[in-house]
Amino acid sequence: MASILRSAAAAVNNKGMPSSFYSKDKTNPVFQSLDKEIKQFMGFIKKRNSKGYQKPNEEAQSRSADTLFEIWNKYEPRLPRAYYQEKLLEVGDFLMSAKEYSLALWQCYDRYLMHFGNINVVEISDIDTFKSTFFKNGFDGDSAGLTFRALMGKCISMYQVVRSSDPKLQNAQNVANCVEILTFLRLVTQIILPIEKLCWLVYNGTIHIYSISRYLMSLGHSAKVLEYLLWACMCMETSVPLLTVKYLSWRSTLYTAVCQSYFDCKAAEHAESFARRGLSKIQELSQLESMSNAEDSPEREIAFRQATIKMAIMVFRRSVYETRRRPKGLLRPKTRANLKDAQNLQWPRTPSEKLLQDMFEGSSTQLLCILEALNDTNRRILITSPPAPDSEVEILDVYAELFMAAQEILAGNINSVVVFFPTFLECGLKL
Repeated sequence: MASILRSAAAAVNNKGMPSSFYSKDKTNPVFQSLDKEIKQFMGFIKKRNSKGYQKPNEEAQSRSADTLFEIWNKYEPRLPRAYYQEKLLEVGDFLMSAKEYSLALWQCYDRYLMHFGNINVVEISDIDTFKSTFFKNGFDGDSAGLTFRALMGKCISMYQVVRSSDPKLQNAQNVANCVEILTFLRLVTQIILPIEKLCWLVYNGTIHIYSISRYLMSLGHSAKVLEYLLWACMCMETSVPLLTVKYLSWRSTLYTAVCQSYFDCKAAEHAESFARRGLSKIQELSQLESMSNAEDSPEREIAFRQATIKMAIMVFRRSVYETRRRPKGLLRPKTRANLKDAQNLQWPRTPSEKLLQDMFEGSSTQLLCILEALNDTNRRILITSPPAPDSEVEILDVYAELFMAAQEILAGNINSVVVFFPTFLECGLKL
C-alpha cells in the first residue's frame, strides 16, 4: 500500500517527467502508470468484445482508437525507446488476439515501423533493399527480433483487414494484395532462416503463410499459393531447430496442404510424388531418433503416427484410382463389377477395400481416407451424372466401391482395431 501511495504522489508531483528522472533502484512510476493505463485499455476491449455488450449512446465509435492514440503520444517521449517499442508490439499482439486488426495495424505495428520512414513493405522485393531499410546495422542488435515481429504482425493484420472488407475476395485487387503479403512473408522468412536464435519467427512465418494460403485455396486460388506452401515446407526442413519431433505434426500439415494444392491444380501425380517424399522425410527423422539417446514417449509415437497417416492418405487419394486404370492400347471388353453380390462377402470385398486394409488399420482412419479420396474441388460431387474426365468403367467402379466401404464402416460391421500401429512406418507403408 505504501508503494502505491508513493507512486501516486510521484506521478502527481512530477507529472510529465521522463522515466530516466527516477532512480533505477525503485519501481519506476512512469512504467507503473503506463502499465495501469494499458491494463484499463485492454479491459475495455475485452468488455466491448464480450457477448451481450451494448455500446452506450454517449460513447464515441472511435473511443478505443482515441484512447490508444493518447496513451502512445503521452508516454512515447517519456520512455526508453526499447521499452516503448516492446509495449507497442505487446498491445498489438493483444489486439490481434481480440480481432481488432485495424487498430493493431495502424496504432501498433505501423507506429513501430514509422521510425524507418514512410514505407510500403509489400513493395520491397529483394534482400538488399530489405536490409538497407530495416537493418542497416545488421541483425545483431537487440531490436532485430522486435522488428521482425512487427513486420510479421503488420503482414497478418493487413491480410485480416483485407479479408474482413471482402470475405470472398471477389475483388481481384484484394487477391493480388494477399499474394503480395505472401511474397513479403517469404522474403522475411528467407532472411531470418540462417539466424538460428530467431527460429521461432521462422515457425511463426510458416503459420502465417499457411493461414493465408489455406484461405485462398478455399476460394479457388490454389495455383497462386502453391509456391508459398512449398517454401514453408522448405523452411521447416532447413532450420535445424525446427527439424525435431516437436514440430513434426506441423511439418506434416504443411506437406498435406501442398498435396491438396496439387490436387486442386489437377496435378495428382505431383501430389502423390510429394506425399511419398514426405513419407521418406518422416522415415529419415524416425531413423535419426532411433539412433539418438532420446527415450521413447507416447507423444513421440503419436507424432509419427499422425504424420504418417496424413501422408499415406494423400498417396491413397491417387493410388486408389490409378491402380485401376486400364493401360493405354489394351483392348478388352468393358465389364462392370457386380457390387450387389460383393455386399454379402466378408471384408475386404472389393479391390478398393483391400487397398484400404493393406495401407491403414483402424476404421476411423479408413473412413477419413475415403472422404479424402472422394473429395475433389474441381467437381461437384452431388451431381448424379458421371464425371466426364473419369468416365472409364474402372474409375466409376472405384467410386461405387468407396461409397460402399464407407457405408460398411459407418454401420460398424468391420472388425477393425482403432489403433494405428507404429510398425506401419517401419514396414514402408506397404506402398
